[in-house]
Amino acid sequence: MEIKQFDDGKKGKFYIEIEGSQEAEMTYTYAGKEKIIIDHTEVSEKLKGKGVGYKLVEAVVDFMRANNIKAIPLCPFAAAVFKKKHDAYKDVLS
Repeated sequence: MEIKQFDDGKKGKFYIEIEGSQEAEMTYTYAGKEKIIIDHTEVSEKLKGKGVGYKLVEAVVDFMRANNIKAIPLCPFAAAVFKKKHDAYKDVLS
C-alpha cells in the first residue's frame, strides 16, 4: 500500500489510491512556510481497521521532519494520535 503526496505550496494531502480510486487521505494547509494545519483525515470502509490512519500520520511526520515543519493537528483523529504518541511526535508539534 503506497502513500502518495500532493502539495501545491499552499495545501496538500497524503493519500492512498487503490485501482485508481482514492481510499484514504489526510489533508493539510500551510500556515506560513514552517507550519501546517492538519485539518482532515478520511479512510474508506474498505480500509478501516487496518491502521491506515496511523500510516498517514507517520507519512506526515516524516515529511515534517525532513522539511523542518511543525504541525497544528486540528483534525480530531490526527489530534488524538499526536496526543497518544506525544513523546514520539513532540518534536513536530507547534
